[in-house]
Amino acid sequence: MPKLTVNGVEVEVPAGASVLQACEKAGAEIPRFCYHERLSIAGNCRMCLVEMERSPKPVASCAMPAGDGMVIRTDSELVKKAREGVMEFLLINHPLDCPICDQGGECDLQDQAMAFGQDCSRFDENKRAVEDKYMGPLVKTIMTRCIHCTRCVRFSTEVAGVTDMGLLGRGENAEITTYLEKAIDSEMSANVIDLCPVGALTSKPYAFVARPWELRKTESVDVMDAVGSNIRVDARGGEVLRVLPRLHEDVNEEWISDKTRYACDGLKRQRLDRPYIRKDGKLQPASWEEALTTVAAKLKGLKGGEIAAIAGDTADVESMYALKGIMTALGSPNLDCRQDGAKLDATSRAGYLFNSTIAGIEDADAILIVGANPRWDAAVLNTRIRKRWLAGGLKVGLIGAPVDLTYEYDHLGAGPQTLGEVADGKHAFASVLKDAERPMIILGMGALARDDGGAVLATARKIAESTGMLVSASKDEDGNEIPAWNGFNILHTAAARVGGLDLGFLPGEGGADVAGILEGASKGAIKAVYLLGADEIDTQRFGDAFVIYQGHHGDRGAHRADVILPGAAYTEKDALYVNTEGRVQLGLRAAFPPGEAREDWAILRALSAHIGNPLPFDSLEQLRAKLRAENEIFTEIDVAPVAEWGPFGTEGAMGETGFGITVENFYMTDPISRASKTMAECTEVFVLPKQGRTGTEG
Repeated sequence: MPKLTVNGVEVEVPAGASVLQACEKAGAEIPRFCYHERLSIAGNCRMCLVEMERSPKPVASCAMPAGDGMVIRTDSELVKKAREGVMEFLLINHPLDCPICDQGGECDLQDQAMAFGQDCSRFDENKRAVEDKYMGPLVKTIMTRCIHCTRCVRFSTEVAGVTDMGLLGRGENAEITTYLEKAIDSEMSANVIDLCPVGALTSKPYAFVARPWELRKTESVDVMDAVGSNIRVDARGGEVLRVLPRLHEDVNEEWISDKTRYACDGLKRQRLDRPYIRKDGKLQPASWEEALTTVAAKLKGLKGGEIAAIAGDTADVESMYALKGIMTALGSPNLDCRQDGAKLDATSRAGYLFNSTIAGIEDADAILIVGANPRWDAAVLNTRIRKRWLAGGLKVGLIGAPVDLTYEYDHLGAGPQTLGEVADGKHAFASVLKDAERPMIILGMGALARDDGGAVLATARKIAESTGMLVSASKDEDGNEIPAWNGFNILHTAAARVGGLDLGFLPGEGGADVAGILEGASKGAIKAVYLLGADEIDTQRFGDAFVIYQGHHGDRGAHRADVILPGAAYTEKDALYVNTEGRVQLGLRAAFPPGEAREDWAILRALSAHIGNPLPFDSLEQLRAKLRAENEIFTEIDVAPVAEWGPFGTEGAMGETGFGITVENFYMTDPISRASKTMAECTEVFVLPKQGRTGTEG
């Protein structure tokens, strides 16, 4: 490890570290525009110049490897003059747009011009003007402001895995462009807005909406998929105006998907803001007392087996816990949190978690993807796989529908037959998994949400056990610790799924799952169904059943409901969510629910009192205390668990039909994104043309 001296302070850095990293370790602030920790080094901006002993001129610290014995100065007069000169050059063509620029108040160029620039310029020539480029419905361009740091180009190529952006021309004619003025076709495209150090790339939906100092900032977690990306929700008054990524190295690093970022405008459209009761075939506004009394009267008049409950994909842990308590009190075994019918059970927690953890993808050297499209099922997780693939030495095999995953893979087959061959060791990829030190299987809902899903799950477990995916912690010959490894992973698409499985929000003894509930309701055996934000089911199959819908949007479930109880969206309540790797995370309220809508656990607590069997808590703190007393999983926040391996799945024959795609439209997967105007524009630009549709079909 090289040792070097920075401003008189001796520091030791890992081999391969740059001088810039050494300077920061020594406590020296180094300005930069083009350098970014997660992107390749470009050395474009020269803002990071430092003085190095025996060097005839300042060196770019981002591109200079740290060497043993180096003596670096970051506070000399030479460095100060160099930085002022670089800043002067950068501002030659930069327009005086600060008063109207959306980057104002959080702009690197503003901050560094104040800290390292000077108060005048020696250039009085006309400024260069560059025509703005079209980059799609999400990214707004004002390219005259561009300083050619190429962060956006490097991100789109290296992290997002698309080659839609580049730098054309040289010198004064250089321009960042999408070549043929096409939209950036990536689910991660809007991260270039955060990366842009000036106002050249800004948010098109957020343009001229607010200044950063006007906003109330709340740290929370995303529920648009099961990754559980850490986010910051910015609100003004009662309206969420934008969602930004929050740093979490083990989950989403500092990226979020475009749906996570932009579906928030759906929070103000098609909202349920008061209770409704269906009278004479039409939903009529009602008071809370009337609505709860109507529901309670209906439920108390039925036997337990005639009542059912289904939890939706964005339900929080507390509301599912409360609803399960009500169903238990009513004697109903018919409850399910698996809207898509995935054949998962709570027999063994390792059987429904992403056991390797998301960060553990970077340790894998062979990955078998089964019935999943990670690019749409979990866009942020897919960037981890690409990151590992770029590092080299990773072999990826896919069983299922062929899709563009942004990295190379071997398409092994379409369905269960190929999976069975791998399990029996008859397929060449079985040898690849056995020879790998850290093999991994990623099982998606496209393989589990089918009639033979239990058999598919059992076959995947067999592959994990027979190819060395389960390794206990041990020590090598030198006494160094070899960490444990579990390469069996379930890739969920619903933010509520793991939490529901942890709670046991599943059919009790003799109870019906989602398919059984729909079948029973259509035949009249089930006479009342409680939908907790459940909209991804065929509501037409409820027949004459009495449907109670508790949710926040007027989506499919609300259209069929006989009583609507308006709940709170994920930005409007303090709630626990469990991501695909089993990590319990805390979401915080950024705004209040609209109108008469209330937090979901509070609605269920009030309903239980009307039923005559009140739940044993009166506050969120009391609810969580009961929850944690019954299940210690929810005690630790933000910790990736280690689940014990055990039997799961159902041995049996698998069908012949190939594995399907779970997510058909990345931009519209839940009531919030379906209500979003921005997501509708993305669907029109990115999804419909690939399906050969125009958007005008009925």
